[in-house]
Amino acid sequence: MDNAIRKAEVLIEALSYIRTFRDKLIVIKLGGSAMEEPEALQATLQDVVFMATVGLRPVLVHGGGKPIDRAMAAAGLEPRKVQGRRYTDDATLAIVVRVLLQEINKEIEDQIRQLGGRAVGAHLGSFQYLHGQRLALAGADGKPIDLGRVGQVTRVETALVRDFCAAGVVPVIPSLALDADGGWLNVNADTAAAAVAARLDAEKLVLLTDTPGILRSRQDDASLIRSVDAAGCQQLIREGVIDAGMIPKVEACLESLHAGVRKTHIIDGRLRHSLLLEIYTDRGVGTEIVLQ
Repeated sequence: MDNAIRKAEVLIEALSYIRTFRDKLIVIKLGGSAMEEPEALQATLQDVVFMATVGLRPVLVHGGGKPIDRAMAAAGLEPRKVQGRRYTDDATLAIVVRVLLQEINKEIEDQIRQLGGRAVGAHLGSFQYLHGQRLALAGADGKPIDLGRVGQVTRVETALVRDFCAAGVVPVIPSLALDADGGWLNVNADTAAAAVAARLDAEKLVLLTDTPGILRSRQDDASLIRSVDAAGCQQLIREGVIDAGMIPKVEACLESLHAGVRKTHIIDGRLRHSLLLEIYTDRGVGTEIVLQ
């Protein structure tokens, strides 16, 4: 009986959050172990189905770095990074499109349906969610750097996404964009998720990672920073607390906040049901980033 009462108390705690976030859009970027490990992925997608069932409107955005690396290795291609971004020539792009669109996107869509939810991924020849243009970065000499078919999002099919969400269907968006000529562009998944959240005027952006959040000491999970504002993030970057791969994630959060997203979160995708713990409990489990 005590166990049943504890379960009831958890539901009561979640009730206020269910009311607060009902009909709100939340953009979730899948990455790391939350995609790589079958059990972690299933738990994450169970959370997504729960959210959609109780009235929240989740939107999934995903990349696929490790599966793409494996597919490139199988094809005898060596990955090349330029300023932290995958150089994308035609051969690389073909693999990126196949892995993201035809494998990962379809698998996530199928799993959500198997869990009792409804989802629609991107489909060749019918519709896409993202449009973009080639990304132009300047080198140390000020000259543009050639990244190949790497892009940035310029437009999101927001009406399409909102229509699906209103119907209780989860949009599953790969980090690919179409350019003006109908060609594919490879987009960083964190920045793609930030662009989607910004253009949807989402309530929240949540990035799933392989760390508990932003740590003051990388070796100490107990040093988790539970909440930080934009100015605090810049100070932590200057101090070197936020570095390496965490920098683009934090920058994506800040970009979406400046565009109107209310709150952003970086949480551990390895932790079972971390999404529900972050959204529907008093304490949360990751790092919350707010504008001020």
